Amino acid sequence: DHGRSLTDRGREQAALVGRVLAEHGHVPDHVICSTAERTRQTLDGVLGAMDPNTGADVAVDYSRSAYLAGVDELMELVNQVDADADTVLVVGHNPTIAQVAASFVGPEALTAFSPATVAAVSLEVEWLYAAPGTGDGRVLT
Repeated sequence: DHGRSLTDRGREQAALVGRVLAEHGHVPDHVICSTAERTRQTLDGVLGAMDPNTGADVAVDYSRSAYLAGVDELMELVNQVDADADTVLVVGHNPTIAQVAASFVGPEALTAFSPATVAAVSLEVEWLYAAPGTGDGRVLT
């Protein structure tokens, strides 16, 4: 499954996510992305839909551990992000992404988080201290 590619629908969804993020002013300067083929392709589609120059300015951490990460492991990856990063994008997999989103947005995120769903979270702490409950958010798509 790690090598499975995005479908045409998945490519369309990735571009939509990129446009939605850009419209809301959530252009990442740092990305944590699973090494799975479809998440890499999703990231390409998201960044490509934002601005042709966006991808050049984004620090990307491709993480094999994000592929099978649980909530705690995924949050540990976020905790390692440089404090200078303003906006971090995490491209990962369900059910973990939905569980992380729910810890900031509320339990409705668990049912709303189908593929290509994105939540924006505002943290009250630095990345090093990010944990469920240290901020709030909302589902954008």
